[in-house]
Amino acid sequence: MERLSALLLLLLITVSGLGRASELAFIKEPSDVIAVRDRPLMLDCQVEGEGPITITWRRNGVPVPLGARVAVLDNGTLLIRNVQKRRDGDESDAGEYDCAAQNRYGLLISRKAHVQLASLPKFHTHPESMSVDEGGVARFHCAVSSIPEANITWERNRTTLNADDNRYTLLPNGILHITGVCQADSGSYRCVAKNIANTRYSHEAQLSVTGTVAANRLYKEPVILSGPQNLTLNVHQTAILECIATGNPRPIVSWSRLDGRSIGVEGIQVLGTGNLIISDVSLQHSGVYVCSANRPGTRMRRTALGRLVVQAPPEFLQWPQSVSKPAGNSAVFTCQAQGVPDPHLIWLKNGKILTPGDNVKLSNNNSTLAVTRITAEDEAIYQCIAENSVGTNQASARLAVSPTADLPEAPQDLTVTPLSTTSLRVRWAQPERHVMDGIIGYVLHIRKLGEPDSSELQEAVSKDTFQHDFTNLEASTTFSIYVKAYSPLGASQQSNSVITTTLGAVPTMPSFFTKVLNSTAMQVFWELPAKAGRVEGYKLSHRKLPQQEFRHEERFPAHINTHTISNLEASAVYEIQLTAFNGNGDSIGNKRLVSLAETEKSGKEAAAAGESVCDCRQDSEGSMTALVVGIHIGMACIIFCALFLMFGYRHSFFCQKGSQGDWSLSAGQSVSQRDAAAKEASIRAADAIELTTQAAAAERPAAVPQCQVMIEPQPDSGTG
Repeated sequence: MERLSALLLLLLITVSGLGRASELAFIKEPSDVIAVRDRPLMLDCQVEGEGPITITWRRNGVPVPLGARVAVLDNGTLLIRNVQKRRDGDESDAGEYDCAAQNRYGLLISRKAHVQLASLPKFHTHPESMSVDEGGVARFHCAVSSIPEANITWERNRTTLNADDNRYTLLPNGILHITGVCQADSGSYRCVAKNIANTRYSHEAQLSVTGTVAANRLYKEPVILSGPQNLTLNVHQTAILECIATGNPRPIVSWSRLDGRSIGVEGIQVLGTGNLIISDVSLQHSGVYVCSANRPGTRMRRTALGRLVVQAPPEFLQWPQSVSKPAGNSAVFTCQAQGVPDPHLIWLKNGKILTPGDNVKLSNNNSTLAVTRITAEDEAIYQCIAENSVGTNQASARLAVSPTADLPEAPQDLTVTPLSTTSLRVRWAQPERHVMDGIIGYVLHIRKLGEPDSSELQEAVSKDTFQHDFTNLEASTTFSIYVKAYSPLGASQQSNSVITTTLGAVPTMPSFFTKVLNSTAMQVFWELPAKAGRVEGYKLSHRKLPQQEFRHEERFPAHINTHTISNLEASAVYEIQLTAFNGNGDSIGNKRLVSLAETEKSGKEAAAAGESVCDCRQDSEGSMTALVVGIHIGMACIIFCALFLMFGYRHSFFCQKGSQGDWSLSAGQSVSQRDAAAKEASIRAADAIELTTQAAAAERPAAVPQCQVMIEPQPDSGTG
C-alpha cells in the first residue's frame, strides 16, 4: 500500500510537467512594517523558479518609481534609503506594497504588506482631577493614538511614580489605579507616552485626599467603579480587561466567562486588585467576560461584562494544485481559507483579476475555479487571494497545456468483476509495445454511484500492471470505475466507465407516488436512497387493466426520480410498477393502481355546464385511497358483527316501507318505560335506542313508527 501511495504521488508530480525548479514560488513575502521618517526601510521579496525572473514592486497598485532614493536589490528586496512623509500628505512612503515575480511561465503577485509611518500625536484623553476619601480608590486615565503603540508611564509632581508600591497599578492602556489612598498620595499626576517617533506629556490632574481613616470604617456595599470595555483585537495582541471595585470590607474580584468555559491559565495574569490581562490572544479567547465583586463571607455581589472579539488574518485550508492538461480538457482549482472576519476570495491570472467567461467559471463563493475547453491562451499562473480586514494571503497554481498528440491513448476493454461482498477486480487490455514505452503508470478512479466526482478515490499501479483489485468496499454497493494512463506529459482521456456492484443483496423495494396530469397522462415520483451506491437504476412499467402483463418497461439511472407517462387511454385504470435494481438483481416491485376515469368525468361535467375544463391535477392516490378505506370499513363491520355474536347480542329489526328522511329518537316509547319493563323481566336495564323517520313521526302516531331498530344486551347474571 505504501508503494502504491508513493507511486501515485510520483505520478501526480511527474505528469504535472512542472518541476519545482520551473514553477514560481515565494520564499519570503513582504510583511507589515512600521517605518520611521528619514530612516531606511527594507521590504523582502524572495522567489524561486526557472530563470530569468523579473521582480517589480507596486505601492497602492501603482509601480514604485526607482531612483537614487529607492532601489530593488539583486535578491528582490525593495530598499527605501530614507522614508519620507510630508505634512501635506502628497509625498509619503506609507501604503500597501506588493511585489510581482515573472518568468516565462507566468506572473506571481505577493501578499500585500501595510507600511505605516511611526507617529505620536497629542493625547486625546487627559487625566482629570478628583477628590477621594482617605482609604478609598483613585483612578486616572489617559489615551493617545500612536503608531506603534506607545509605552505609557505616570509621574506625580513631575517625578516618575514608584511602580514597586503595590498600591499602584499601572495598566498598559494608560490607566492608573491607587488603592488605599492616603494623604501622601496628594499631588499632580500626568501621563508620559513614548515610542520610536516621539515623547509626549499629558495635562496634569490633581488628586485631593479628604476625610479620615475612621470615617471609612463604615459598611459600604460593593461597587464596581470601572468595568471591562468591549475590545476588538487581532491575534497575538494583549487584551486588558479592567475591573476596579470598592466597598467596605474590600470586595473580592473574580473573573469568569459568560458561556461557562474556563478562562485558562496560560498567558493569563491579574494586575492590582482584579484587572485581567490576556497576553498573545487567540481566537479561542473570544467571548464575554464577567467581572464579579463579592462582599467577603456573603453572596452579595456586583457584576460587569465586557466582550472580547479576536480577529485573525486569512489562512488557507486547501491550496490550488498545479496541473498539466491537454487542449480541450478541463481543469479545476480549489481554494479554501479561514479567518475572522470570513475572508473574501478573488482569483488572478498572471497578476490580473480573473473575470468569469464562457470557459471560466467560479462557484462555491469563489472557492472553486473551473477552466473548460482549455486552449493555449489559458496557460498561466492562477492565484487565489484571500483577504479580510486584518490582512491578505495568497496561494498559486500553474496550468500548463500539453500537446494532445504526445499523450497516451485511453485504456481499452475495461472490465470489472465482483469477487466478494467487499472486493472488485478491474482488468484492461495491454497496449502495444510502442505505446507502453511512453506510459509511466496507470491511475484507477472509483466512486460510489451517486456521489460527486470530488468524492472519488484513486489508486496508482505500475506501467506493467493490467489488473487491480479494490478491497475493503461496502457490500451490495454500486461503483463507477474508470482508468487513465499517464505519460511524463500528462494523462490520457479516461477509459469507458464501468458500473459494477459488490456481491450481496438486491435493493430494497422503492416507494413512489403518482399524480394525474390530465385524462391521458400521469407523473410518477419515487424516493432516492439516502446512501449513495445502493441502487444502480430503476425499471418503470405499466399495464392497463384487465391486461395480465406489464408492458412498456423503461430504465432510468440512479440519479433520476421522476418520469411522465403519456399517451394513455382516457377513463382507463392502470397499474404502475416500479423496481430498483443493482448488479445482484431486481428488488421486489412496488405496484399502485391509478384511475383516469375521474379526471375524464370531471372534465365532461365542466364542459356540459358551460365552464372551461379545469386543469386541476388530481392526485391519483384518491381512487386507491377510496378502495383501501372501503376495505377497512368492510373489515370493521365484519369484526363488529363477530364480536356481537361472540358475546350473545340479540338484534331486532322492525322496518316498514316509508319515505326516506332524517332519523331521530322515536316518541313512541320513553327510555324510562323501557327501563321499567326491563326490571320486571329481571334484566339489567341498558340504553335502548329506537330510530324513526322525522317525516313519519309528523304524519302518523308515534306509537307506530315506520322503522325501529332496537339493540339490547343480554341480562347481567350478576344482578337480580
